[in-house]
Amino acid sequence: MASANLPPGFRFCPSDQELVLHFLHRKAARLPGHPDVIIPDLDLYPYDPWQLEGKALSEGKQLYFYSRRTQNKITSNGYWKPMAGRVEEPVLTSDHHGNKIVGMKSYFLFHTADGIKTNWVMEEYRQSESCTSSSSTKSSKTRDRQKQDRSKWVICRVYERNFDEEDGGAELSCLDEVFLSLDDLDEISLPN
Repeated sequence: MASANLPPGFRFCPSDQELVLHFLHRKAARLPGHPDVIIPDLDLYPYDPWQLEGKALSEGKQLYFYSRRTQNKITSNGYWKPMAGRVEEPVLTSDHHGNKIVGMKSYFLFHTADGIKTNWVMEEYRQSESCTSSSSTKSSKTRDRQKQDRSKWVICRVYERNFDEEDGGAELSCLDEVFLSLDDLDEISLPN
């Protein structure tokens, strides 16, 4: 699947909150109009990250897809391992009552079968437990089945990071580049 079929000038670059609330929640709850037409379902684990191109939604250098949550993150050529020093992060939303946790974000790094680290990173988003609870008017059996089904889905963002990111380097925004170029104005001679 190539990039999303969006009108010219539009890009698919959702925030963490949008991924959980507008995509994952709708998918897991089986709400009408859930965005399967934009983000495909994939069983991640038979594919190495470089094989996802053409199968997952591609936007820039990032790949997006739904998958079932599993502990087995082993592919034919390697495995996804939690990133050292990166703890699971809450995905928050704000309302008039303050911040609310709507999901959790975990980071994984792809290692080859012989244990060599690669630059492939996966951010895995899942709903928080409070989001998977159902209305109290439904039977306990129905609630448990729905909660179990909802907690099975995750949405993944996979990308190959640059070596500069490990060194703390960051890409400059257009505005930053303009301000930095203003320093060069002293060297430019203007006509009289």
